[in-house]
Amino acid sequence: MAQITRYGIVRHLRADASAFVLLYRRGTLHRAGRGLSFFFLPHSASLAEVPADDREMPILFHGRSADFQDIAVQGVVTYRVVDPKRLAERVDFTIDLSRGVHLRQPLERLQLLLSQLAEQYAWTLVARTPIREILAEGPEQIRERIEKGFVAAAPLAAMGLGVVSVRIGAVRPAPDVEKALEAPARERIQQQADEAAFARRALAVEKERAIQENELKNQIELTKRQQELIAQKGQNARRQAEEEAEAGRIAAEAKAQRGKIESEAEVGKRRALAEADGHATRMRGAAEAVALELGEKVRVAAERARMETYRDVPVGILYALAAQAFATKLDRIEHLNLGEGALAPALERLLEAGAKRLGEK
Repeated sequence: MAQITRYGIVRHLRADASAFVLLYRRGTLHRAGRGLSFFFLPHSASLAEVPADDREMPILFHGRSADFQDIAVQGVVTYRVVDPKRLAERVDFTIDLSRGVHLRQPLERLQLLLSQLAEQYAWTLVARTPIREILAEGPEQIRERIEKGFVAAAPLAAMGLGVVSVRIGAVRPAPDVEKALEAPARERIQQQADEAAFARRALAVEKERAIQENELKNQIELTKRQQELIAQKGQNARRQAEEEAEAGRIAAEAKAQRGKIESEAEVGKRRALAEADGHATRMRGAAEAVALELGEKVRVAAERARMETYRDVPVGILYALAAQAFATKLDRIEHLNLGEGALAPALERLLEAGAKRLGEK
């Protein structure tokens, strides 16, 4: 919508960039363009504002299919002004010089025209198409039919209008017809669901049976394994008992053999000690006997030598030596009686022996 500002008798207009403004003076077009801004005199000017942007228009219309069923089509048509000047000549877009709003309702007229044309193009297809086909492939076919109709429409081109796009949002039959049409599909879907459920149950039963069979096989296999394990344990126990008995026997034999060896060793040791003691005793006895024999021989030899020494000694000297030896054995002499007959010969012989020995030296 254009903005008009009043400055006394002069007024100023400023239009949006998406608005095409036309200024007429005395029935002649003086200025035209998008987003204009200018001053004008209201008593000698006439203004028209044509939208230059894309506009969307909802469409909703009802019709009847080839099998006499009501159909409702809902969609959106996007259009734009291709030639604003031509459209302004065909449709009144005059705006109020004080407020800048349209004096008429040109956009509603355009939407009504486009809606009626779209409905006309759509029903040329819907009227000869069964409802099932319309519901199955109708939205796309209806859209194409409306677009082709707009492209080939001479009135739109003559007015300077162009259709940008057509979108069909929904194609719906009457509620009872929709339910009737949905029933077979619903039943078919339900049947498929039931078949899927039955198949799932059958598969579940089959899997359960397979699981039970596998469990039974596993139990049988486990029982066999347990029997084998028990047999193996018994065999291992017997083998262990046999091994322990054999080990005990070997240990007992080894112990007996070791005791025997130790006994024999002890006997041999004692025998060796006894033999060593006997030998030592014999050697000691022999040594003692030899020592005694040697001692006796030495003593006999010494005695013989002494006797040989005393053999040539006079009897008086022997008496004197005997007295001397006897004196060494006596602690004391209480009485000594020497007679004249015994002392004189002894002294004479002693003197003779001493003189003789001195003479020999």
